[in-house]
Amino acid sequence: MIEAQRLAAAVVAGVGAGRSLDAELGAAWQRHGELDARARGAVQDLAYGTLRFLGRLEALLDALLKKPLEDARLRALLLVALYQLDRTRAAPHAIVDHAVRACGALGLGSAKGLANAVLRGFLRRKAELDARVGRIATARYSHPQWWIDRLRAQYPGDYERMLEAGNSKPPLTLRVNCRRADVAGYLELLDHHGLEGERCGEAAVVLRKAVPAARIPGLAAGLVSVQDAGAQLAAPLLDLAAGQRVLDACAAPGGKAGHALELAAVELTALDRSTERLARVRDNLARLGLTARLVAGDAGVPASWWDGAPFDRILADVPCSASGIARRHPDIKWLRRDSDIAQFAREQARLLDALWQTLAGGGKLLYSTCSVFHEENREQVAQFLERHPDAARVTLPAVDSEEQLAAGQLLPDERHDGFFYALLQKA
Repeated sequence: MIEAQRLAAAVVAGVGAGRSLDAELGAAWQRHGELDARARGAVQDLAYGTLRFLGRLEALLDALLKKPLEDARLRALLLVALYQLDRTRAAPHAIVDHAVRACGALGLGSAKGLANAVLRGFLRRKAELDARVGRIATARYSHPQWWIDRLRAQYPGDYERMLEAGNSKPPLTLRVNCRRADVAGYLELLDHHGLEGERCGEAAVVLRKAVPAARIPGLAAGLVSVQDAGAQLAAPLLDLAAGQRVLDACAAPGGKAGHALELAAVELTALDRSTERLARVRDNLARLGLTARLVAGDAGVPASWWDGAPFDRILADVPCSASGIARRHPDIKWLRRDSDIAQFAREQARLLDALWQTLAGGGKLLYSTCSVFHEENREQVAQFLERHPDAARVTLPAVDSEEQLAAGQLLPDERHDGFFYALLQKA
């Protein structure tokens, strides 16, 4: 546990310095190639959990300290230990002992007494501290104040539920490849492997208990893909038919492109700015036994990649704040800034205007984000319709009995993450 605490604290400190959680975990695995899957899982669980509840943990630590800590490594270690004491079933005495010993491993031997006092103080004063930090919004909801304020203003009846969902563990949902299997047969395969699953959409199966990717039956063979149930709505909404020219703009890592090709024999172009990310698209399609034309380029500059032949369908799954998937990427809450939303909205408008040029008359473009903020979603679409008189918003068809879909905005809940969809047709 000492090593897990220490490595998780290093990851949390890295996020605190402005780096992404994925990048910090990747760097940790490179530095510590000796870690097996179980050890990596322990480090990842501690880092994710600490970042999910960072607002509460920061408030608790500040209440326990007499003066601010100057060493970011020590602060991160105490935050990880507080997460364990507050949110896990690990033995409290072992958590405290390991944190104190981890101070020595970090070269912070002089801080052992402070670490011991802070953590034992939490155990002794927990009821008092709960009441104290419960009056602080950022601690109660473990989200930044600007995020809380924005959701409260935009979703007055739902914001608390949305904030709670943002701190929950996300479901592990699979998409069954309809070209190779069916949901009923795959559920039988899960049962054969001692796993429980439940159908939650046309091709979606959610596992009752999350397992490592290596333990998911048929994943490597292309029977299934890991994809949130909300994300699985995109390809069916495109209204695909064999022979259509289809563009998946901002395609990486290729989940929606793969789903589109599973549903219909379309001529699909997968576009992304990053050649490295396009490699992931290629690998994902190869695993599924599918092919597409892969193009590296900026979706906002069609002249650099488009051959002039219009597309019948376009999926514009544009870069966004990712506010609808914060529970999968808890660092997002602490790395995003209020000012980022306007920047994302400007980029989304640029991409939409450019992609609209490449759509055939009568064709359809599906605008998609994994955001819940109005500026990136319904306001973005309304402004686009004002700029383009040849565009009309099409009523979304019923897909997977998803009642939220009529308004286009899916809120994060126990079934899916937060997504927005708007289907636009060209005159």
